[in-house]
Amino acid sequence: MTFPSHDLDTAPEASKPLLENSQKAFGRLPGLHKVLAESPQAYEGYQLLHKLFTETDFDADELTVVWQSINVEHECHYCVPAHTGIAKNMKVSDDITDALRNETPLPSDKLEALRRFTVQMVRSRGNVSDAQMKAFFDAGYGHRAVLDVILGLAQKTMSNYINHVAETPVDKVFHPLKWERGNTPLDV
Repeated sequence: MTFPSHDLDTAPEASKPLLENSQKAFGRLPGLHKVLAESPQAYEGYQLLHKLFTETDFDADELTVVWQSINVEHECHYCVPAHTGIAKNMKVSDDITDALRNETPLPSDKLEALRRFTVQMVRSRGNVSDAQMKAFFDAGYGHRAVLDVILGLAQKTMSNYINHVAETPVDKVFHPLKWERGNTPLDV
């Protein structure tokens, strides 16, 4: 089923300021934002979650690990390429990006622990075991990081699910970064 994809002329009035902000921020309207514009509340909620997640204590590498681990686990055809481009803009190394996209080991044990914990949160719907929590803490993360992973999960679940149901076309700028799951899912 085709979902509406709005621009400044067709969007509901309450979504127009959000689209204008996206246009200013990106110099274009990302496909996800065009779809989100159908529901001003969903659009604003997504943007607020994104803003709040980027304000956590996670650095650019860690933000990328959480986002991309969720995108890959959910097999989001739109978000994996988009976050590959975003990671490049955030100066995240290609080694990290490639490992996330290909589900191969990350270059540091701490980042690998973050990825594993994030994927465990997705797969268990938040019902992680004491041993999984301990492994995350032993890697150097604390209670706040657990909550921040859940915040990132809330943001990415919105975008991944929206892209699934809307079949959002990958933005032209991200076509060279297209992705399909090639490996067996990560064993966590």
